[in-house]
Amino acid sequence: MTQSLRALSRRSFLLSAGATGVVAASGLPLPFYARAAERPLFTHGVQSGDIDVSSGMIWTRVDRPSRIFMEYATNESFSNAVKLAPLDALPESDFAVKRLLTELPSDQEIFYRFIAADLSSINTLSEPVTGRFRTAPASKRSVRFAWSGDTAGQGWGIDETGMKTYSTMAKHQPDFFIHSGDTIYADGAMKDEVALSDGSLWKNTVLIDEKRKVAETLAEYRGQWKYNMLDKHVRDFNAVCPTFFQWDDHEVVNNWSASKDLTSDDRYTEKSVALLSARAARAFHEMAPIRYTPAEPGRVYRKIAYGPLVDVFFIDLRSYRGPNHDSLEMELSPEARIMGVEQVNWLKRELAASKATWKVIACDMPISIIVWDDFKNRKGAEAIAQGDHGSAKGRELEIADLLRYIKTAGITNTVWLTADVHYTAAHYYNPDKAQFQDFEPFWEFVSGPLHAGTFGPNDLDMTFGPELKFVKGPTAEQGQNLPPSMGLQFFGLVDIDGQSEQLTVRLMDRDDNELYKVTLDPVRSA
Repeated sequence: MTQSLRALSRRSFLLSAGATGVVAASGLPLPFYARAAERPLFTHGVQSGDIDVSSGMIWTRVDRPSRIFMEYATNESFSNAVKLAPLDALPESDFAVKRLLTELPSDQEIFYRFIAADLSSINTLSEPVTGRFRTAPASKRSVRFAWSGDTAGQGWGIDETGMKTYSTMAKHQPDFFIHSGDTIYADGAMKDEVALSDGSLWKNTVLIDEKRKVAETLAEYRGQWKYNMLDKHVRDFNAVCPTFFQWDDHEVVNNWSASKDLTSDDRYTEKSVALLSARAARAFHEMAPIRYTPAEPGRVYRKIAYGPLVDVFFIDLRSYRGPNHDSLEMELSPEARIMGVEQVNWLKRELAASKATWKVIACDMPISIIVWDDFKNRKGAEAIAQGDHGSAKGRELEIADLLRYIKTAGITNTVWLTADVHYTAAHYYNPDKAQFQDFEPFWEFVSGPLHAGTFGPNDLDMTFGPELKFVKGPTAEQGQNLPPSMGLQFFGLVDIDGQSEQLTVRLMDRDDNELYKVTLDPVRSA
């Protein structure tokens, strides 16, 4: 197994996100061209993502202009290493590089390694840094994956314990992890200390300048990502488990849409949400191992085929939505949409074409949990649910159309996974109890936060007939925005059995307690 990344010193943490040295142990002999302090340093470990049967993305970052040499192998000794053409890490990408590995064998452990050569002194080499992942199977072997969302939110940063949920997930050795959005909190400035209700202090023992204010510049958005990867639990997890990323609102600013008005928000000197979202999107694609889509550079929605048992459909409810507002449209106008015509048509085509047993729809927001844009006055839909428990209106119309299509096209075994609301729940959608009834029953599972404030539970809108099978969040006595130290941090595990093809979902907390479990039998095609 790949050795854990060396822990960073607190002093290095406090210097800056771009001046932190993280290297991994490796047996590769290197010539000694310079003192260690003069060598390029890998600053934030490695990541992999978007793995399928024959390919996958790998990522790393260095501290200076460097030529990054890459190789991969099917054994940890790298005795059969395939050497790749190098890539240059330059300031334009904040010294981050990523690459798609192709023509890989299926169901195979892949070990990859980076070495950096200083472009101003090409014979000055870094120590190597390594990671691993497993390609998807071509046959029906059992698959396990995890999902959750919400990292470093509401001012809760890296304390002495760190982002423990990542290590808890790693113990289960998932084939991959779905990060369901709010991957960073660009709008969540942090303080060194936060007073807790019991009189104790939460201490952000690791803090950088980019986290002391809201993100506005490209450098500040990049800093949000780099901050999360200063956590050892996160780095160690990234080195051994691929992450499939999607985004939601906090990658830019809370509840952002075309109608977001920052005029009265004194935290922001830049008031253009369009400009902020452009900078945030660039940082997202630079810092996450997400695949590049030539037809629409920057596109987040996509399908990852992880063998014959599961296809994962990542949808994007943020980039193509109409403005957040409080009117209840009765027709599916552009203003009422949350996915957009092109994305909906893509999803319908891909679902109909899928041959996988299970079709997992990874959604960055829940279907029927009511999330108000104006929380104080309980006005305006921020998510899908319109909050009136009636017939489908506004954004619900687009979901109703999709659910009707899934039924009419005979698409079976769909499961929805989401996060966003900072608690965990299981919902069974029953058309017999719904106002809109033209759909087949399905499940939606909610999990999170990974490392952020715990909130909720929220009310459910009954338009699509959700039955609450399980929920865990703060009690009324505990209040809201509980710190991670309270233990109410959640993730989900999905196991698909290679023989029975049953799908089992477990809702877990960060101390690895199983809170809820359900096993679903696949519907067999005629």
